[in-house]
Amino acid sequence: MGRSRRTIPEELLLLALDPATGTTAQPQSLDLGLAGAQLVELALAGRIAPDGDRIAVVHPRPTGDPTLDTALELLRRRGSPVRAVHWIGGPRLGLRQTYLTHLERCGMVHAVAGQMCGVLPTTRYQATDTTISREIRARLDSAIRTGVPPDPRTAALAALAHAVGLGKHLYPGNEGRSSRSRLRDLIRHDPMGGLVAHAVMDVQNGVAAQPRRAPAASAPQGNGGSGRRTAAVRAPAEAATAHHGGVMARAGAS
Repeated sequence: MGRSRRTIPEELLLLALDPATGTTAQPQSLDLGLAGAQLVELALAGRIAPDGDRIAVVHPRPTGDPTLDTALELLRRRGSPVRAVHWIGGPRLGLRQTYLTHLERCGMVHAVAGQMCGVLPTTRYQATDTTISREIRARLDSAIRTGVPPDPRTAALAALAHAVGLGKHLYPGNEGRSSRSRLRDLIRHDPMGGLVAHAVMDVQNGVAAQPRRAPAASAPQGNGGSGRRTAAVRAPAEAATAHHGGVMARAGAS
């Protein structure tokens, strides 16, 4: 895979990076989104394909991108298709830091050392060229404003941005409400992006470990049955993501 085009994980992280503070928005859910973005990028590269709600490796040849190839090899070692929600919710700590280091190596960000409370060392990340982030944002803005179906990459990026909660970061306040709604609606324009985005949201809602069940049939009337279905209790999103978001190796990267 050549470097003439940025990958979706790179673009998602650049969208989340605050140019003023050098920190990332939605740090815990962003790790989940980056794992999902890897799946979308591998699918666009023809290495994996959806199989229902599972992900199957269809071509194990490396892409040439070390971060993507690590994910591809882990998927290959599974030996059988894996549910997207289980993959995204897996305990892979520090994915944000991996990609921040990757972006620094590629020259898209640079690290700025500092201290927290005058004692703890921190590292902030500043974009070396803000035009890249503006171009990514402009693609989303155009898709939201015009209503024209976006290309698969932009649709997947929009779906993931919504899934990890970047909508309120990109389009804040009451004035951004309609844009956030349209950002959410873009999820329907890319099947793989939609599958992955819904898996990200499922993990945050605490359903990663629960198999999907068919709707329960209503009890027969007149036979003592109430006809009501039992609702599954979902754990808070924090409990599902705490093991995945983790504490960054560098405190300032959060």
